[in-house]
Amino acid sequence: MNVSDELLFFFSALGVFNALLISVYFFFFKKPKNISNFFLGLLLLMLAIRVGKSVFYYFNDDLAIEFIKVGLAACILIGPALYFYMKSCVRSNSKMSFWPLHFLVLLGLSVLIGVLFPETHDPWIIGRSLSWVEIIYLVWLGYIIASAWVIRGTINKIFNTNEKLSDFDFWVLSVFVGNVIIWVAYKTCSYTSYIVGALSFSFIFYLLILLIHFRRTKGAIFDKNHKYSNKKIEAAEAENLSKQLNHLMVKEKIFTDADLKLSDVASKMNILPHTLSQLINDNLGKSFTSLINEYRVQEAKNLIQSNNHIKLEAVGYDCGFNSKSTFYSVFKKMTNTTPAKYKESIS
Repeated sequence: MNVSDELLFFFSALGVFNALLISVYFFFFKKPKNISNFFLGLLLLMLAIRVGKSVFYYFNDDLAIEFIKVGLAACILIGPALYFYMKSCVRSNSKMSFWPLHFLVLLGLSVLIGVLFPETHDPWIIGRSLSWVEIIYLVWLGYIIASAWVIRGTINKIFNTNEKLSDFDFWVLSVFVGNVIIWVAYKTCSYTSYIVGALSFSFIFYLLILLIHFRRTKGAIFDKNHKYSNKKIEAAEAENLSKQLNHLMVKEKIFTDADLKLSDVASKMNILPHTLSQLINDNLGKSFTSLINEYRVQEAKNLIQSNNHIKLEAVGYDCGFNSKSTFYSVFKKMTNTTPAKYKESIS
């Protein structure tokens, strides 16, 4: 392998290696753990496997056919991973319980083709007009088009001078456009070079890292912050989310956790933190802290009413306040009386 080949291998493989590491981060370490982060990790993993196969195949023509088929199986899953990531970002409250069906059907089809045609990775499936690889790229393209429809509102912002693209909009568009470029690079490799797809992936991958670095706002590049969103939550959707939120507070009493954070509640509701923040601020007209304190104070009143002998300090801790002073201060602010006087009035 000469110097130029070594450089080609280094730059194309480096993107693959880092994508694998980051996909593991999104699977296991990224907080909060939500469906959007899962699909982003899955998208990076499938791209890394597909591009990794390309890199090794380009520099080793004798690569075992099993590895090639694994790469193509990953390739057919890139499309649905992109689509569901876009959908989970833009429509964070949509139910997506059916998403495993997409992956299972496509993966099952890949395994079936591999078993039926063990001697080749690219058999003719539909006469002599469409081969298996061409079908894979058509499936990928179909999901790209579906993804474009999902983020059409974000795409329209590019042409609307009255709407400004937020950092999150840039991120979503960058992931989408990067995916399109990689698809085009692989689809046109017969006119250029097979390694172009791998190099395109590495280039776009590091371009996105730069985007994250320079356009990060308060560390929320992966979460669509409500401060940059001009779209209101629809009344029906807001009502449904409010019921979910109230259920968590009234039935499960998650407010009793003194370390409860907005991201924790959003994770339990399976929505993005920005959506919950927007719901509380815009639709309920409160801050997250004031909302939680309301439930805590109401719980404190219920405890005092039900047990006149309970110690007030214990009431505060049982309701989620991390100190006696905070409990007294918040209680008085919301009820115009102290816990002690409230207890006396009940007696």
